[in-house]
Amino acid sequence: MGVVRYLSDKLVNLVANLGTERDKASGSTYAPVILTDEQLINAYRGAWLPRKIVDIPALDATRRWRAWQADKAQIEKIEAEEARLDLRAKVKQAIIRARLFGGAAIFIGTGETNTAVPLNADRIQAGGLKYLAVMNRRQLSPTVIEQDPQSERFGKPKAYRLADSQLEIHPSRLVIFSGAEHPDPDLAPANIFGWGDSVLQAIFEAIKQSDGTMANVASLVFEAKVDVIRIPDFMQSLQDDGYRKQVLERITLAATAKGINGTLLLDKEEDYETKSASFGTLPDIIDRFLQAVSGAADIPATRLLGQSPSGLNSTGEADLRNYYDRIQALQELDITPALKLLDDCLIRSALGSRPAQIHYVWNPLWQATAKERSEISKQTAETVKILGETKLWPEDALSKAATTLLVEQSVLPGLEAAIAEFGAELPEEEPDDVPSTP
Repeated sequence: MGVVRYLSDKLVNLVANLGTERDKASGSTYAPVILTDEQLINAYRGAWLPRKIVDIPALDATRRWRAWQADKAQIEKIEAEEARLDLRAKVKQAIIRARLFGGAAIFIGTGETNTAVPLNADRIQAGGLKYLAVMNRRQLSPTVIEQDPQSERFGKPKAYRLADSQLEIHPSRLVIFSGAEHPDPDLAPANIFGWGDSVLQAIFEAIKQSDGTMANVASLVFEAKVDVIRIPDFMQSLQDDGYRKQVLERITLAATAKGINGTLLLDKEEDYETKSASFGTLPDIIDRFLQAVSGAADIPATRLLGQSPSGLNSTGEADLRNYYDRIQALQELDITPALKLLDDCLIRSALGSRPAQIHYVWNPLWQATAKERSEISKQTAETVKILGETKLWPEDALSKAATTLLVEQSVLPGLEAAIAEFGAELPEEEPDDVPSTP
């Protein structure tokens, strides 16, 4: 069997040919999947499955956006600055392009002409952010990869060069989003050097198999009913050219007559039969292929296909919660670090300074039901009451924190406006009437 066979750690059965050279599975291997930009664009524009796989996570990661934690006036200014720069839509657009092509970036426009130097957020003043521009992978070419292990950009490009120009852009001036991470950037092809892979690359075969299955099922619909007419001595008579012409004319006339009034005229010696195809198991086959695509894309079928959960007492809640946890991980591990420097510039551009206490949290994707909201409101009110009875904090401080909590959880959305209008002081209690002494 050889030294290699003795050192191998796998199941070998010489009788059944399992694990040997005669095993058919031994010939299976993985080949590189190379998708050009043109193929990716055609798949995205021409098929609904690739488009939804690319768009859905990007949409879900930005549709609820984030909640700033600061004073009301500061929050209004920051959100107004986000709206002016159209930040939310541009982050969504950049994530979509990164997932499709393997990488994209948002250029932070500050009006500075020298873009090769690092961006200093401390120099941003009120209104200092001028614009944000989304750039594709093809528009930005990495220069060289940082090889110094002591550098914070080790393994990442030192700079980027704008396509068809000599303009260099420092990475700090870009909000960079990558697609599927390449396991070894040094082995990346030239067209994705410094970026990642398209998320479609690993699941493209599953998508094609699913689309091919549905296309074949659709073609079977046209063969669902086939008319069979048996004509005596048909093959022998076909040697006559005039007979062939007469047969074609006759079948055409018979089909026309049948289509008009449902009556088919036949010779006494001819036989007519209808054969119908069975589609009973085809839906199950289609569902299996779509489930494979759903699993490969890591998007539950209830979200990807818009179908109701199948199975007894199945609600799909667990699948959606797991998917929303994945989107939350995407927000916290990928989007938040990418936006860090831009957020510092955003706050300075909105407020003129950078208060250290200002931060944000991502709004949850899971929407509570009316019953769940009622229970949350009750629990929040009880928590505030218990904290007030402990007397561990000053009443004014606890009142301000409780007001913020009740507004953030939408227990009393208009409480801040009501306090601003009517004041925070409680009305003085009138003493009980004391009966006069005779």
